[in-house]
Amino acid sequence: MTAGSFTQTRQTARWKRVSGKVMIEEERKDFLDDNGDAVAPSEETASLIRELAEQKAKAESNLAGWQRAQADFVNYKRRTEQEKEESIRFANSYLLLRILPVLDDFERAVGSLPAELSGDPWVEGIKHIERKLRTTLEAAGLSPIKAVGELFDPRIHEAVREEKGKQGLVLREAERGYRFLDRVIRASKVVVGNGDEEAGPEQESPEHTDTSS
Repeated sequence: MTAGSFTQTRQTARWKRVSGKVMIEEERKDFLDDNGDAVAPSEETASLIRELAEQKAKAESNLAGWQRAQADFVNYKRRTEQEKEESIRFANSYLLLRILPVLDDFERAVGSLPAELSGDPWVEGIKHIERKLRTTLEAAGLSPIKAVGELFDPRIHEAVREEKGKQGLVLREAERGYRFLDRVIRASKVVVGNGDEEAGPEQESPEHTDTSS
């Protein structure tokens, strides 16, 4: 038999991971010569087989590491894009917080006008400005928080004091709260019932059935 005149019948290697390490498990390699007799592979051939199995294991390990790194990068990119969108979305919230006191002043001014000034052109002009300002802010995403008659919710309400009334019910609003899009930018400052009596100042008295004909 000439050198190298044999065929390989099985030349494989199995590998597995154990505690994060790649372990090589070599199977038995059988070679046949031209007469069909089993011939042991040379030391050089066996060394090449082992090296091939090790390189394959390293390649698999590198591929798995690359896939993890790729997944981490995709998650990072997605998170960064979401944070950027949030920043853009709420970029105007600080400006709106600075404008809200102006809107409060307009509301107080309009709400405290004497009745004899009703219909005055100057007063109607002030009312028009207040409505235009409110409409502009609402178009930008600002919305008032409902308070009076609602149960106190610390996520959107800030209690300034308690008075006689139904326990936990918002009786009056000291300062209106607002949301910008879906985020609370200013909680409503409210007066809350302390439970001393069922009916608070802002609640309607019980209705009575009219029996007159």
